[in-house]
Amino acid sequence: MSIENRYDFVLLFDVKDGNPNGDPDAGNLPRLDAESGDGLVTDVCIKRKVRNYVGLARSEQPPFEIYVKEKAVLNKQHERAYIGIGAGDLLKSDDKKRKGGDKTDEARAWMCKNFYDVRTFGAVMSTGVNCGQVRGPVQLTFARSVDPVVTLEHAITRMAVTKEEDAEKQGGDNRTMGRKFTIPYGLYRAHGFVSAPLAAQTGFSEADLDLLWEALSNAFEHDRSAARGEMSTRGLYVFRHESRMGNAPAHALFDTVTVARQGDAANAARSFADYHVAIDETALPNGVTLLRKVG
Repeated sequence: MSIENRYDFVLLFDVKDGNPNGDPDAGNLPRLDAESGDGLVTDVCIKRKVRNYVGLARSEQPPFEIYVKEKAVLNKQHERAYIGIGAGDLLKSDDKKRKGGDKTDEARAWMCKNFYDVRTFGAVMSTGVNCGQVRGPVQLTFARSVDPVVTLEHAITRMAVTKEEDAEKQGGDNRTMGRKFTIPYGLYRAHGFVSAPLAAQTGFSEADLDLLWEALSNAFEHDRSAARGEMSTRGLYVFRHESRMGNAPAHALFDTVTVARQGDAANAARSFADYHVAIDETALPNGVTLLRKVG
């Protein structure tokens, strides 16, 4: 059964001596707001962490398969939907743009049932083999750092070359130079929203919701790399509305969670201990409960 309540949430996470979300259009530099110097992490990046965690935690088995993943061929997943609903013959249609006909709704329901990220975040599945479009009940904003961040560039060396001729050109010196970009420290804040009416359309359930909280709490624990060695969820503050449509605007709830520097603000922040998180629960509107705190 789908969820019966609306939820809004605040996610806090930090990075130390790493790159939380490189920009491929800028040589993989950490993403920045050019005007303010604030660090940015895209919603797509955060959703990727959720997808990866769910895939690991649920072994990529229905109903927890992942639609958008590395090396996935999306139209092949769509074909599975038509075979799954017993309409595989429609895949032989000559209409390459809109294969599916009047079975599209059934195919879309099959995709929602089997793929966690489809029924959670939604998907556009009308490419070639048509499984329609799904508007997901869970949406996220970009994460923005609480304070401006500084990006550092480091020269690195590899004691090997790629090809034999490269070694000959370098007179036997096999060192290869490279670059790595990091942020010394950054605390990031993102906001999220869970819609009960949209959950009813995709079948997003209470069990799916619990798995979302689990993934947001633990995703960085299974996402370690040289660039993301020390990333951690520092806070997950979930506001539960009594009604399906909500009892208060999301911004009023987000305003009750404040993050401020403590100690000497003249010194650069280098750990989560340099910040204080406060929640004014007395300011919560009627019908809204602070359900959960992580971190």
